[in-house]
Amino acid sequence: MVKHYSNSDVEKWRNDGAVIIEGLFSPKEIQSVHKDIDKVFGYKKGGFPIIKNDGNPLTIEEQFLNFENIPFDCSPALNLIGVHPQLISLARDTLSTSDVRLYQSQAWAKFSGETNFEQTFHCDYGNHTLTVPSKKITQNSITFLMYFSDVTEEHGPAHYVTRTDSAKIDKISEKFIDNSSDVSLQKLLAPYEKTTAGIAGTVFAYGIDIFHRATNITKPGAYRFAVTSCFKKGKNDTIGYTAWPFHQQKPWNIIFENATPDQLSCFGVPMPGDPFWDNDTIRLANLRYPAWDMAEYKMKRKLK
Repeated sequence: MVKHYSNSDVEKWRNDGAVIIEGLFSPKEIQSVHKDIDKVFGYKKGGFPIIKNDGNPLTIEEQFLNFENIPFDCSPALNLIGVHPQLISLARDTLSTSDVRLYQSQAWAKFSGETNFEQTFHCDYGNHTLTVPSKKITQNSITFLMYFSDVTEEHGPAHYVTRTDSAKIDKISEKFIDNSSDVSLQKLLAPYEKTTAGIAGTVFAYGIDIFHRATNITKPGAYRFAVTSCFKKGKNDTIGYTAWPFHQQKPWNIIFENATPDQLSCFGVPMPGDPFWDNDTIRLANLRYPAWDMAEYKMKRKLK
């Protein structure tokens, strides 16, 4: 596979904790995912933006009205974009491992008029781990926020502060743990914030220790289509979010019938040749997913 990202992108993520990349997906892939998100959430229409000028942005439930775990009853495009080969490769390179797991992936649609989307700066480690981010960057995780509609400043792009810039503020991480609601901390970060605004297909890759925030949709009738995807090292139990089997009622057959073994391994499915696969497990798995092509699993089993 030809990588659509560079070594400098990997190093930038490791040093700054954040990097914006374009060109990972083909125009056809972008259009297909956009179409799927429109099928899932497009029955809603953007209205007149809700804009509050009280200077006190909040994270509220209404900002996540259209934020749901995969899989969805639509084409494979949306269901598999979170484990796109380019993302798996980039996750492996940034985390310095050949074994990665997908622990979170959602489709996310925002429409103007639903709420005020403005938030304060925060880090994601609060709901991705019960501990704190490691100083060893590869022991944390990488999150991809991917846009599947054009996002300008009027469409509510995420804003962020790089690790390099936040380090210029004395003990900012410690101060946030001690009092995250301190408004003065927001003012310290504000001069350094950068935007993720970009064309459809733009990917914002960042770590759980990176300060970031949502901004409001200010254009009437506007929307923002996005997908999130989070990877960690395969045996890193300090980080988690989604227990995929908990969502067994969702249409997992779409993923199993269309994913490669490498993609399925990101969900925790053993690779072909793994000791897990014997005659019984292969037979039962095929009963659960009748249209799943298990030829490679069967072949590797016979060769053992």
